[in-house]
Amino acid sequence: MGHNKLLFSYSSTISFLLILSLFDPIVSFFPYYGGGGSVGGQFDNNFYDRSCPYLQVIVRNGVRAAVKNDNRIAASLLRLHFHDCFVNGCDASILLDDTDVFKGEKNALPNRNSVRGYEVIDSIKADVERACPWTVSCVDILTLAAREAVLLSGGTFWPVQLGRRDGLTAASEDSVSAQLPSPIEPLENITAKFTAKGLDIKDVVVLSGAHTVGFAQCFTFKHRLFDFQGSGQPDPTLDASTLINLQKTCPNQAASNNKLTPLDSPSVDRFDNSYYTNLMMNTGILDSDQALMGDPTTAAYVKSYSMYPYLFSNDFAASMVKLSNIGILTGYDGQIRKVCGSVN
Repeated sequence: MGHNKLLFSYSSTISFLLILSLFDPIVSFFPYYGGGGSVGGQFDNNFYDRSCPYLQVIVRNGVRAAVKNDNRIAASLLRLHFHDCFVNGCDASILLDDTDVFKGEKNALPNRNSVRGYEVIDSIKADVERACPWTVSCVDILTLAAREAVLLSGGTFWPVQLGRRDGLTAASEDSVSAQLPSPIEPLENITAKFTAKGLDIKDVVVLSGAHTVGFAQCFTFKHRLFDFQGSGQPDPTLDASTLINLQKTCPNQAASNNKLTPLDSPSVDRFDNSYYTNLMMNTGILDSDQALMGDPTTAAYVKSYSMYPYLFSNDFAASMVKLSNIGILTGYDGQIRKVCGSVN
């Protein structure tokens, strides 16, 4: 009799667990697990298929609403993703707010009054939490949002593997400045920073193509207009008509420092290959952009992408996959934040 009860109890437990697994409640409600599958490091395109099946629709709708409200936000979300991944890996550390005892990445010099889109990710995260509480990481949301931003701007699709987990801390302000490429750095310095992240010189050219959308503040390139390399003269490589137009937009006075100008005037809101055509015509705005024409290896890529838009699209997709996988946390590492601006 006792043996039969034991068998019945064992059988009932197994049946209960099988039923339970169909609904995946553990991954929906417990932040320690927080994912659609194994916590042992699973990382794939289908990670949230059971635990949050409408995730990608929620993210897409959130980005679409944001772009409808602000046509600059697509470029901002892509840049936010880049700045997150390039500093200690893709872990949503850039989203963490400063506190009295904690100074994060948001107000580091390269990000302060420059990087945008935090509120968009916060809003999407809130929508995701309502549908799938304690399940989806902020970094996965940001990664998906960057892709949707490109798609909504007319750019290419790329597959996004999922299962990243959010970091528990942010980099120091000095570390942010040290790791992020600067628009006024020499090409060799920028390439070295890419190489340190597992990227290569081709990725430098391809990911720079993201400057086909978005704007730059005048202070980032004004020296090219009036005092290039301390010469007291404009950059002689800059196209003459472009120089005149930029000098009107960004006069040589401090009051113009934060004014904005399109990085790619012919298609400021359209994700295409015209950025490379601009470089071929010496109309690139940033030092780091036009410098790509000064090196034979990078110049060859620029020429190819200016001629073959599908080649750029394919290579951009491949480089974005590489970028979005830098230094990720999976499995038991990190956490699933409830709110993107603070650790649990």
